Amino acid sequence: MITKALGVLSLVLMIAALYLIFLYAPLEATMGATQKIFYFHLPQAISSYVSALLLGFGCIMYLWKGDLKWDRFGSSVAELGLMFTATTIISGMIWAKPAWGTYWVWDARLTLQFILGLLFVAYFMLRAYLPNREKRAMLSCVFGLLAMVDVPFNYGSIYWWRTQHPQPVVSPGGGGLDPQMQVALLASFAAWGFLYAYLLRQRIAVAKVEEQVEYLEHVVQSA
Repeated sequence: MITKALGVLSLVLMIAALYLIFLYAPLEATMGATQKIFYFHLPQAISSYVSALLLGFGCIMYLWKGDLKWDRFGSSVAELGLMFTATTIISGMIWAKPAWGTYWVWDARLTLQFILGLLFVAYFMLRAYLPNREKRAMLSCVFGLLAMVDVPFNYGSIYWWRTQHPQPVVSPGGGGLDPQMQVALLASFAAWGFLYAYLLRQRIAVAKVEEQVEYLEHVVQSA
């Protein structure tokens, strides 16, 4: 019931957010329509950070409690983290081409986001090569914790180093947004937030079924 409600809310909020982004919020004076990518890029970037922090939390809880439900939780949020890190990089590249004249530069923010994506990939590669579930859960925590450590450096990079990445407009020290743009951005955050919660619940449910199938396969092979 909760999952279904989250799905409906996600759909409604996404439609509302698209209306506010493309029909309500004004065009940015310098970049024009290209700036609209901002309303998707920023929530996706925050979602990648949230995934890394939740993965680190899941790893800590598993190392502390030894309960495999935390490994299941961690692998689920890691999948979302990989997806949102990829969409953040892709949307950023689409934005960067008209803004900078190039799709990619190796500045601090972009490099740390790329490293975050590699950590998610390494997390899953390690899990794919370890058949024993307890050992898999234990060793994959290394990359889960590294992904969590990446987040504060990633976020702070545009404050600590001179980067090509634009300076923030809605975080501390930012220049602020037009009120209509603020409404569109908040609606986009709400839509992506509910979508994230919906996808996470769905993925955890699938993970539970996968574990049951894996257990039954083990029983059949042992018989």
